[in-house]
Amino acid sequence: MSEPTHTITSAQRSLSDEQSGRTRKYLISMGIRTACVIGAIFIPGWPRWVLIAGAVVLPYLAVVIANAGKSRDEGSAAPVPVQVQPARPALPSSTKALEGVVIDPHEDETPGSSRTVG
Repeated sequence: MSEPTHTITSAQRSLSDEQSGRTRKYLISMGIRTACVIGAIFIPGWPRWVLIAGAVVLPYLAVVIANAGKSRDEGSAAPVPVQVQPARPALPSSTKALEGVVIDPHEDETPGSSRTVG
């Protein structure tokens, strides 16, 4: 069984894009928390307690949301299957033999024999 082939549509977002998205979510949550703290100072009555609760709970929620696992974009297209091409030989086969001379430098050398040159 062959392994699945991935296409570019199944590629995940880059790490820098993902980190900037997480940072944006965290900063928005902290902005809402800041508004809750300031609102709790100036608004009297029961809404003050709701704002204080929001100011206490939002840091935890902001961290959990910002550190959520990688998620695929909802608008991404479905992966398109790729057809695997049959393997082809790297070089064409040849029945023609190579002709040439093989030179063995150790051909006439045997222990105890001497070689004379011309």
